[in-house]
Order: sequence, then structure tokens, then C-alpha cells
Amino acid sequence: MERRLQALEDAEAIRNLKARYAALCDNNYDADGIATLFTEDALWESPALGRFEGREAIRGFFRGASGIFSFAIHYSLNGHIEVEGDTARARWYLFMPCTVAAGNRAMWRAGIDHETYARVDGAWMFRHKRSEPLMSVPFETGWATTRFA
Repeated sequence: MERRLQALEDAEAIRNLKARYAALCDNNYDADGIATLFTEDALWESPALGRFEGREAIRGFFRGASGIFSFAIHYSLNGHIEVEGDTARARWYLFMPCTVAAGNRAMWRAGIDHETYARVDGAWMFRHKRSEPLMSVPFETGWATTRFA
């Protein structure tokens, strides 16, 4: 019973970690706040945006993220979390209405986030975050014709 309760508490802590990440991204990409959510040796990667190894590289990327997306709302959906002791993994669907700063263009973006986590000093942190793009299209044309524009 104690082990099952711990697994539930851990999954809830990871959900809260994911929610903090989204809130910090949606708050003008607070680079310092976002960086605190990652382990020192974490990896953040996206085929469209790059690969950043280590907390400081992740912080550096997010310092410029509001120059890429001037507005964004990160919806993390259908989280499937598996906890194994002090490590965990999850898969989330991401739906992200946003504005691309270049050209002030409204976009629909969606993908799947594949993540691993580590418990560090009692707190859950991102260890690896990899985005798998599903679509990135202009608001006015949508995704019916093409999923990537």
C-alpha cells in the first residue's frame, strides 16, 4: 500500500513539474525559472528548435525563446507517467497555439513530448525532454492541406 501511494504522489509531483514548465514558458519563457526544473546534465531537444545539453545550455536557449515565439499557450494533455523508484518517464501530447515572432504569424503547433525525470534531493526534475512534431501550420490555413508549413 505504501509503495502504491508513493507512486501516486510521485506521478502527481511530475504533473505539477510539467504544469510549472508550461506556466514558465507561457510567461515570456522565463529562462531562469525553466532552467531550475532541469537536472545539471539534462538534455532538451526539438527537431525544429535544436538540441541543448546541460542546464546552462537550456537556460541559454530559453533566454532567446521569446524572440522565436512572442506568444504561446502550452497545453500538455493525456500524460502517461511511469514511475520506477527515483526515475520516471512520461509521454504527453502538446497542443500549442502561438505567435511566431518573425512575421507576427499565428500558428497551430502540436507534438508529442517524450520525457524522463530524476528525483534529485527529494524533488522531481526533467532529465531529458524530446519533442516529436505532429504539426506546425498557420492559423488561417489550418492542418487540412498540410501539417507542416
